[in-house]
Amino acid sequence: MRTFVIGDIHGGLRAIHQIMERAKVTTEDILIFLGDYVDGWSQSPQVIDYLIALNSTNNCHFIRGNHDELLLHWLNDNKDNVLWYKHGGEATVLAYETVSLEIKQRHIEFLQSLKDHYLDDKNRLFIHAGFTNMNGIDFEYFPKLFYWDRTLWETALALDKTMKRNHPMYPKRLTLYDEVYIGHTPVTRIGETKPVVMANVWNVDTGAAFKGPLTIMDVDTKEFWQSEPLDFLYPNEKGRN
Repeated sequence: MRTFVIGDIHGGLRAIHQIMERAKVTTEDILIFLGDYVDGWSQSPQVIDYLIALNSTNNCHFIRGNHDELLLHWLNDNKDNVLWYKHGGEATVLAYETVSLEIKQRHIEFLQSLKDHYLDDKNRLFIHAGFTNMNGIDFEYFPKLFYWDRTLWETALALDKTMKRNHPMYPKRLTLYDEVYIGHTPVTRIGETKPVVMANVWNVDTGAAFKGPLTIMDVDTKEFWQSEPLDFLYPNEKGRN
C-alpha cells in the first residue's frame, strides 16, 4: 500500500489518466487530492465524475480548493463573478452547459463533502493553500484561508536556509507538522515544474492550470510521476493562460 498526493488538476482529465497509469496506482493505494479539481481546461465536470467513481474503489481524501468553492457557489446559488471567469471559471461554465440537473446535484454533494484539510497519523498535513494561525489548523479564525492563503508558502520560500528549527526566530507555523503538502500556488512561479520542498512544506502544484504537468507523488518515498504539460494534452485550449 502506498500513499499518494495529487496536485491541482484544473479540469485536466487526460492528465489524471496519465499520472494514474504512470504511477501504476492500484485499489490498495491511498489517494490524497489537494483541491482545485476544476476551472481551466474543458473537462471539469468529467474530472468530478472521475473522482466520485474513484472514491468507490480507493481510499480517497478530497481537500477543498478555492476554485472548487467558487464552482459550488455557482452551482448551488447561481453566484458567479467576473473575477472567477477570468481565472478559469468561464471554461467551467461552458462545460456545464450539457450537464444534466441530476449530475449537477451529484457534483454539488461532492463539492459540499470536501474537507478543509487532512492530518495523517504521521503528523503530515495535507491542505490546499495553507493556514495562518501560529498554533495550527485547529485554531484558524478564518477557515477560508485554508484554501486561499499564500503566506505559509511565502514564509517557507523566504526562510533563511541556514536557520535551525530551534532558533527563536524560526517561524512557529513551520514547526507544528512534520510535513505539509500544499497546492494552490504553482511552482512555475519560481521557474520549476517539479515538486518543490522549502523547509517542511512540499508544493506539488506543478502548474497544470497553465503550461505545466500534473503531478502525483508518493509521500513516503518522494518518488513522483507527471503527465505531459496540459497545453500539450489540450492543444486547442488556453487553460488559465
